[in-house]
Amino acid sequence: MTEQTTLAPLSSLSPAELEAFLESQRTAYAALQDRGLKLDLTRGKPSAEQLDLCNELLELPKGHKDASGTDVRNYGGLSGLPELRAMFADLLWVEPDQVVAGGNSSLTMMHDCLVQLLLHGGPDSPRPWVQEESVKFICPVPGYDRHFTMLASYGIEMLTVPMHDDGPDVEAVRELVKDPAVKGIWIVPTYANPSGSTCSQEVASALASMDTAAPDFRIFWDNAYAFHHLTEDEAKSADIITLASGSGHPNRPLMFASTSKITFAGAGVAFLAASQANVDWYLGHQQYASIGPDKVNQLRHVQFFGSADGVREHMARHREILAPKFAAVDAALESALAGRDVATWSKPSGGYFVNLDVLDRTASRVVELAKAAGIALTPAGASFPRGVDPNDRNIRLAPSFPVLAEVETAMAGVATCVLLAAAEKLAGVKG
Repeated sequence: MTEQTTLAPLSSLSPAELEAFLESQRTAYAALQDRGLKLDLTRGKPSAEQLDLCNELLELPKGHKDASGTDVRNYGGLSGLPELRAMFADLLWVEPDQVVAGGNSSLTMMHDCLVQLLLHGGPDSPRPWVQEESVKFICPVPGYDRHFTMLASYGIEMLTVPMHDDGPDVEAVRELVKDPAVKGIWIVPTYANPSGSTCSQEVASALASMDTAAPDFRIFWDNAYAFHHLTEDEAKSADIITLASGSGHPNRPLMFASTSKITFAGAGVAFLAASQANVDWYLGHQQYASIGPDKVNQLRHVQFFGSADGVREHMARHREILAPKFAAVDAALESALAGRDVATWSKPSGGYFVNLDVLDRTASRVVELAKAAGIALTPAGASFPRGVDPNDRNIRLAPSFPVLAEVETAMAGVATCVLLAAAEKLAGVKG
């Protein structure tokens, strides 16, 4: 087979050429299986090397009093340490009074907000959401699986809209919010999970200002990757809280962030940023669940970072570790799949994921083949509500945790699986 034929779209091959290509991929896949790999690209976790960047935290805090002299070992301070709130207010473009510093998980804060809205409603709710005939949420896809499973656990209906490079499809959202049962939308606005998209100022402004039938419509703005840049050209998150306030909907956004992938994933600090009315509402209910967060941990983070610039400098060190892994993903896919017309993939400038779209009806087969070759991938469809991708083409790749050499090996194997699955489909062969 000539080099030109090898690089041609698979759909352009003659039946004989396609059969020959299929056999070559079967051979390549058998060799892949013979390697006895045991690699994992399933979750976007920090690597050990990234966690080592934060080992100084294990020797902190020095002392046990915050800037005001408060003993952080004791109860109290439900909204978190003032100096930590001020530090992240700078990073999130809000006022310190609009920030709550909580425990280690922003997902827990999202869950708390959702449950309180269901049980009690928000500051501008006519009634608790649980008293509505139905509650629906808009879910841009592909999106974050844990957002979707949280909604599903409470029986909330999920309505999907496409996630574009500049954020959710605004016109699709505009149509859906005409229904008063549509109470909210999930958005990962910066380097979205898994597409890597960043919500533009124009899209954010439209979401903040559009008319909604529900007076208490909420934007769950999960800014999980706002500081996770992979290049020096850093995306700037839209200032959703100012946009919403200026549009007459100050309570619409609930912003969440955390240090979960900045310091220790299991021992970071989570943040809620919102209007003053929303902050008061959140703390008003939180007082029955907590007497205060882990202020010792918050103080160690204050001392570790020192300032907002300290966070930025720390994230540059993360970038040095992560960027080569993402480059390896792109290099492997480009080398094996460019010109084949069997896959497209994102080339994110930040975040933790690469979004891979393969031929329709082959994503599950790719994941199955990878598993049998010792490469664990996130289940096909995980980035869609209830794990169902109607086209069976989306796969989320998470290259952060393995060492670079393992990423290179795993991605070469994934490319082989994509080609084999595509050749099988085009040849009409069942895997």
